[in-house]
Amino acid sequence: MDLTFASISEISKAVKSRKISAQEVTAHFQKRISSLDSKLNSFTSLNENAAKEAAAIDARIAQGEDVGPLAGVPFGIKEMLCTKNLKTTAGSKILSNFTPPYDATVVSRLKSSGSIVMGKLNQDEFAMGSSNETSFFGPVKNPWDVTRVPGGSSGGSAAAQAARLVAGTIGTDTGGSIRQPASFCGIVGVKPTYGRVSRYGIIAFASSLDQAGPMVSSVEDAALTLEVISGHDPMDSTSSQKSVPAWSQNLSADMKGLKVGVIKEYMKDGVDSDTQKTFSDALEALKKMGAEVVEVSVSMTEFAVPIYYLIATSEASSNLARYDGIRYGYRADFPSLSGVELEDFYGKTRGEGFGSEVKRRIMLGTYCLSSGYYDAYYNKAGQVRRMLTEQYLAAFKNCDVILSPVTTSPAFKIGELISDPLTMYLNDIFTTSTNLAGLPGMSVPFGASASGLPIGIQVTANHFDEQRMLNVGYALESVSPVKGSKPHVI
Repeated sequence: MDLTFASISEISKAVKSRKISAQEVTAHFQKRISSLDSKLNSFTSLNENAAKEAAAIDARIAQGEDVGPLAGVPFGIKEMLCTKNLKTTAGSKILSNFTPPYDATVVSRLKSSGSIVMGKLNQDEFAMGSSNETSFFGPVKNPWDVTRVPGGSSGGSAAAQAARLVAGTIGTDTGGSIRQPASFCGIVGVKPTYGRVSRYGIIAFASSLDQAGPMVSSVEDAALTLEVISGHDPMDSTSSQKSVPAWSQNLSADMKGLKVGVIKEYMKDGVDSDTQKTFSDALEALKKMGAEVVEVSVSMTEFAVPIYYLIATSEASSNLARYDGIRYGYRADFPSLSGVELEDFYGKTRGEGFGSEVKRRIMLGTYCLSSGYYDAYYNKAGQVRRMLTEQYLAAFKNCDVILSPVTTSPAFKIGELISDPLTMYLNDIFTTSTNLAGLPGMSVPFGASASGLPIGIQVTANHFDEQRMLNVGYALESVSPVKGSKPHVI
């Protein structure tokens, strides 16, 4: 078995049957991280106890225990998720010295399923960014072309997975932060239905939008990982009580009779020719497999980006108010605190601790929530969000899934858009709607640009219809013209 490219289930089965040890698997991927990550900057810290944890898995298997469906499978965890005794920084200076005393529910479920946490993965600061250039730890580089961004905010997860530094990774998605980097790096990324996965222990950006999900190498791996991390959690009151289906056992590429919706408002200028061709090819592929393509209207998608940036920044302003340098995290250096006004203390600490993009969004959000503007901005955005959701629900009465591009173009150059935040924000035009409506969405690799950069296709389904979404992704993957393609850094 070629460990580098083995699927999650292949590794787990081999470890359980003792054809290979969890320690050997861990050592293999530790070696890959050591030799390749200097080119990518995807890891921010490594778990020094990974080998010991792998040895414990082997010992339990030797005693006849069932250690779980992810036995010995090495995972990388985005910096947004708390990991016990392992630094969790959210990619920010203000949390650069924070080590949580507990695991996020997603992490504890991975561990209880037998996986090994290899380390923490780089990201845009507090998940605010679409390029992984706002991280306190420096930009992550795309393994397909190290002069280009991997996407964001889960860029470290996407780059590490594409270069196979681990067998699986976890990202978070607030407005496209799993799907966009998955598209840019040629991997599978899934944002589940809001409430499907517990948010407990995930550092909050925008609480009504955030969801964690798998960023892996295949649809089957995504389905299996999603099964492990999904389910109700009493620590998160927004987590759903719905049972978790065995998605990985029920994957089907049978598309006969499936109705694939195309949002007519998306078919406008602004999408580059390679992305447009990939989208057209995906539609044709599904037609050949027996699916029917129907046009649907979700006119409110025109306002998705402004709605998103009103709601997300407002919630960020509230959530990030807790980082004051008093209880934990970075504290500005004062010769003496005697006579220092509290406002000055907060101002210096937060001014030095937060990066420019985070400050920009906090100020935007604070303005939206301020007296006299709350109704005009945040409240109005919430009302339009409800209308957008209702339009999606109406569209799903006429189709089973909705297909679209993930982004308007393949990965752009590092430094190309960082000084133009508005253009960067508009890059989220195809992804923000699913977060606003709480829908599940995924990116599946299906094309490449003229210069060989990956291009993904987005599949969106109705609430809690992950099986149908995964099935369409599985079908597309089976006929993908770029299946088996590997990045330069591998």
